[in-house]
Amino acid sequence: MEFQDYYSVLGVARDASADDVKKAYRKLALKWHPDRHTADKRDEAERQFKRIAEAYEVISDPEKRSRYDRFGADWRQGQDFQPPPGEQHMTREEFERAFGHGGFSEFFESLFGDEMRRSQSAQRARHGRFEHRGADVRAELALPIGVALAGGKSRFEVPGTKACARCGGVGFVGEHVCPQCVGVGRLHDRRTIELAIPANLTDGMTVRLRGLGEAAQGGGEDGDLFLTLRLVSDDRYRPAGRDVETDVALAPWEVVFGAKVRVDTVDGPVTLSVAPGTKAGTRLRLRGKGFDDGRGVRGDFYAVVRIVIPQLSERQTQLLREMAAAADDQVSGGAREGKRS
Repeated sequence: MEFQDYYSVLGVARDASADDVKKAYRKLALKWHPDRHTADKRDEAERQFKRIAEAYEVISDPEKRSRYDRFGADWRQGQDFQPPPGEQHMTREEFERAFGHGGFSEFFESLFGDEMRRSQSAQRARHGRFEHRGADVRAELALPIGVALAGGKSRFEVPGTKACARCGGVGFVGEHVCPQCVGVGRLHDRRTIELAIPANLTDGMTVRLRGLGEAAQGGGEDGDLFLTLRLVSDDRYRPAGRDVETDVALAPWEVVFGAKVRVDTVDGPVTLSVAPGTKAGTRLRLRGKGFDDGRGVRGDFYAVVRIVIPQLSERQTQLLREMAAAADDQVSGGAREGKRS
């Protein structure tokens, strides 16, 4: 296992006072708490936060600190480490049987697990906050916009978090870092749900699913699942706030002579009129055909013109050859230059 230099993690000297240790921890915990980071950086922030909380649990506790200091002076962060002969230690399996799948490092578990198991506060199986009612669970669901447009019910597997039952979501048991969540206050969770797509769905909407949180203990009420819905693009549609954007494929003659084509919107299929001479990339607007913003105001639906070449018959191919032979100017635009004289 790797040796953990807890003084280096907290950025304090080996002779740092208890106040200095506490100040360093508070500063780093504020910086790295997962709630202060965006979703794409939250996993790394949680990893750093747990390292800081683990270091604080050892250095802030006089007994653990004394035990750590007995053999820590000659080791560096990341070095391979084995507990000295005669030291009591727990295996990772023993630690997990006692406290569940926590986030402390193997180094911590091996050296201090037996000490934590003897602690009265760490022995409490469940925090009093959840003795009667199950904990609420919070999760985010990435919902393809095509699924949102279809409505109805869909089954999803949802990754989320739940409040830590051991510490009640506060991250500490008494004065000690919670051995199960390592100070974060919540644990990762996955569950399968059947969701009725809301008619007034908007990006970022949170729906409350009663009774789908943590199961209650002793016959109490189950917790709730608070599910935040995030609209994401699929192979047909792109969300833009409460607006919806899609590509509409048109043949060359449809953009030259105009056409009426069917497109699927939030309210179902509508007929879209394409004026003669419409250019590729034109955004055709269908007012009020986007999503409701939750206050009765509808967004718009934009169909972006894309020119495609369908499978051509021999006669159509011949006509294109004749058009090419008769053309005296090249197409120009963008980075492409026209014909030079």
